[in-house]
Amino acid sequence: MDPLAPLLDLADVAEALAAARDSVDTAMRHRALRRHGGQVAAEASLRAAVASAALEGNRHDLDDVRAGTVTDPVLQGALRVAEGVGGLVDLWPRAPRQVLAKLHVLAARGVVPTEHLGRLTGGAERIDALAALVAGNEETPPLLLAAIVHAELITLRPFAGPAGVVARAAARLTLIGRGFDPRGLVTVEVGHLAREPEYVGSAGAYATGTPDGLRSWLRHYAAAVTAGAEEITTIGDGVLATV
Repeated sequence: MDPLAPLLDLADVAEALAAARDSVDTAMRHRALRRHGGQVAAEASLRAAVASAALEGNRHDLDDVRAGTVTDPVLQGALRVAEGVGGLVDLWPRAPRQVLAKLHVLAARGVVPTEHLGRLTGGAERIDALAALVAGNEETPPLLLAAIVHAELITLRPFAGPAGVVARAAARLTLIGRGFDPRGLVTVEVGHLAREPEYVGSAGAYATGTPDGLRSWLRHYAAAVTAGAEEITTIGDGVLATV
């Protein structure tokens, strides 16, 4: 049985997640994806990385990043993570703890001392529980599972340095690996950044463990996914305008 199924009974949660799914389905029909899917995916990955770094407090202009002039180590780590996610998709459901360590090495190199890379700073029991939830889980709907993966990691912050980059990447891996977003096009990170006060507040609410706190986070996550789907349309329109 799905251990997270009761969360779908919280008021408005199932409806919000279903609406987010519909938004993604609509965005995936954008005509730019028929012939220029690679360009859309590359731009989506870039925007997701820039947004993830911004959510760690390291904000940079997208054009400057695209031009390669930004050397900020947190941003560079987010870009490495974005590039490395594809190679970790198959490993994620088989060895979640190993993947989290790899993500931290990518994200935090040049930010924290080498001896801290890939090493937990605490919360080992909760990480074990999260790994057990992820490993081989084919029951929980992908969007719900990704939301919980993200929330657990963003509230626990079990790694030194840019732990939020790791949390957002783990959620992205879940969406990709479970087939919700197999091409990695949905820039959920952009959605979080666009609603940053809500992102921070709902994560704090989730940490309380109350039904209202859980509901607040899940509704935010659905809204961020919807915004990430809308970003696909924006990127697709931009690509078509240049070809």
